[in-house]
Amino acid sequence: MKPFVYIVAHTVPEAVSALRRHGGAARVLAGGTDLLSELRRPGAAQPEVVVDISRIKSLRRISREGEVILLGPLATHAELVQSGLVRSGAPLLGLAAASIGSPQIRNRGTIGGNIMNAAACADTVPPLIALGAVATLTSADGERRCHMSGFFARPYATVARKDELLTQVRFDALPAGARSSFVKLGRRNALAISRLSVATVVVTDAEGLIADVRIVPGAAFSVWKRIMEAEHLLIGKPPSTALFAEAGRVVAGTMVRETGRRWSTEYKEPVIAALARRALERCFELDAR
Repeated sequence: MKPFVYIVAHTVPEAVSALRRHGGAARVLAGGTDLLSELRRPGAAQPEVVVDISRIKSLRRISREGEVILLGPLATHAELVQSGLVRSGAPLLGLAAASIGSPQIRNRGTIGGNIMNAAACADTVPPLIALGAVATLTSADGERRCHMSGFFARPYATVARKDELLTQVRFDALPAGARSSFVKLGRRNALAISRLSVATVVVTDAEGLIADVRIVPGAAFSVWKRIMEAEHLLIGKPPSTALFAEAGRVVAGTMVRETGRRWSTEYKEPVIAALARRALERCFELDAR
């Protein structure tokens, strides 16, 4: 690890001022579970400046204003799991946070770090896109908002400028009666990075027909996206295992069509179909084998 300048910011203005001064030479430190591992990796690019935002109390929040849930980027995965607001208004996000790493990682790792690292395996991103989340980016020039669905440019890259800091994530709490789920597949049952995942939200009408649905796979595309073709297939129909299996096949077909066939496709194609089916089934407590 090469020496670097270490700056501790106690307020958002201090942090964005440091980022403005140092630009691309600076990296932000929140929980540190990604950055510190990267700094220790041989051959990794080393920052000249690290701006530590972990002491900015205003960025560590989970709150609700009316129907909107507000998350500060320093909210840890463990705090998301334990939050009553998340359990009631965004349970799929809590499920995703609970699946990350070990208790030690969940106690240190932050949702802001998971978002800004932009790794394809980031578990909280599919639920946030399914929830219609919006990110607030702050710089010395002010704030701007960006929908999470358009926040990622490519793997490990977001649309945030070098002088911008993620300061808030907001989304509407799911309405009463909405169903949601998050499922993932890793190399083992615990401490596993996602090989593939799926987040789903389903709302039914008074007749029990699917009125709204969002399906967001993880680690399946270069950037995360809703699978509109599969969603449209489900609208207006009663939930069933056969219908969800068909939607899963549409998800798999979309992945293959957009990413092409490669050595891993023979494995990923049936797996993402099964995960999508399983995620939808779990929303209705159907046979989710």
